[in-house]
Amino acid sequence: MGTLGPGEAEWPSCGRPGRPIQNLLLLLGALLSCDLGGGAQGPGEWTLWGSWSRCSSSCGRGVSVRSRRCIRLPGEDPCWGDTHGYRLCQLPDCPPGAVPFRDLQCALYNGRPVLGAPQTYQWVPFLGAPNQCDLNCLAEGHGFYRSFGRVLDGTPCGPAAQDLCVAGRCLSAGCDGLLGSGALEDRCGRCGGADDSCLWVQRVFRDAGAFAGYWNVTLIPAGARHVRVAHRSRNRLALVGADGRYVLNGDRADAPGTYEAAGTRVVYTRAAGPEETLRAVGPTTQDLLLQVLLREPNPGIELEFWLPQERYGPFQARAQALGWSLRQPQPREVEPPPREPPGPAWTPAPAPEPCPPCPDTRGRAHRLLHYCGSDFVFQARVLGRRRHAQETRYEVRVQLVYKSRGPLRGREYVWAPGRCPCPPLAARREYLLAVRRLVSPDGAQDRLLLPRAGYARPWSPAEDSRARLAARHCPA
Repeated sequence: MGTLGPGEAEWPSCGRPGRPIQNLLLLLGALLSCDLGGGAQGPGEWTLWGSWSRCSSSCGRGVSVRSRRCIRLPGEDPCWGDTHGYRLCQLPDCPPGAVPFRDLQCALYNGRPVLGAPQTYQWVPFLGAPNQCDLNCLAEGHGFYRSFGRVLDGTPCGPAAQDLCVAGRCLSAGCDGLLGSGALEDRCGRCGGADDSCLWVQRVFRDAGAFAGYWNVTLIPAGARHVRVAHRSRNRLALVGADGRYVLNGDRADAPGTYEAAGTRVVYTRAAGPEETLRAVGPTTQDLLLQVLLREPNPGIELEFWLPQERYGPFQARAQALGWSLRQPQPREVEPPPREPPGPAWTPAPAPEPCPPCPDTRGRAHRLLHYCGSDFVFQARVLGRRRHAQETRYEVRVQLVYKSRGPLRGREYVWAPGRCPCPPLAARREYLLAVRRLVSPDGAQDRLLLPRAGYARPWSPAEDSRARLAARHCPA
């Protein structure tokens, strides 16, 4: 029987006296294994997570840790995953003049002999070394530095970095507060969501206006996120708050910059040319009225934002009561329609034809076919997608590589044939992908291709285990 790794516990063996019973579930599992003849396969089972520890820092940002144990039957593989989890803890800011955490760790070696010589030194952090999560300290007044191992968990990766060092790795906190989770907010503001709880609202305001002056464009309702307004002309955009006062470009022309409005920051840009934009992450806490100060014929003002589904009906009713028609909202998975040629305003874009169902690609044979026949197999998170003619391009972040016949970057583009790729990939979701490398004869194009009816499964620990088993059956 092999030795156990840290954080692992083995079930009692069959057919020999057991130790005193301390865990009823452990005993039941052992008895069940004996009755079924043993022969367990696959990974073991994790215990529940323990409680979170105290924060590693007494002020500012720090790390809290929790742990769990792997319990496995004889013959089972180790559990997939980590024995420890880390989350960000935020305490009140450190007082002015407080010594940084990395400086304190270097100072622990001041006046102590190192390098096997009696001479002592004063140590300060050295930030020019390759690994930013090693405790690299420079001997003051001397031209050398020394690495004293890893920094303590919770040490910032750099002087102004938001990321923290954990177990020798520089990790960033996801929107769930867990370090290294990679969890991101979707456009609806949901952590780890797939943009399916809100609607994308888009319109182009083309009214020419009968006279120079301020004209109403539309209402930006409370709850709007990722607001974007843009146009190219000498006209000026203006914003009016819920109290009727101008937030931007009222009685006078305001300079480009960041303005506070409706509980969010509005970034106003105006280039030397005719382009002018407004952007706000949101969510807005109050309604905002968007206006335009007409100085010349209006070439069109593009507006888009994301709105919770339950707020779209009231917003549409208020906008129509003011005489402003709206283009129908588009779900996230529908790409924004191309810019329309000048013509009658407010003409809805035709709905795309529905995609046919994808063929069934489940089964071990299909997995082996694509795993062994692919150039790359990796776990990736889909960051976005875009249609190009009869192809679909996914932008993905590579997280774990299982098979590679060449170098992979942290972010890659994966191409899929057709307007309706099979299988489809949803934004902000993680998948296990098997792709091929496609290079054109002249070498001008070098792509990662996900074949139609290829291998793209939502990532899970079980899928991870199946991929590792498939690797053993591929010919060398």
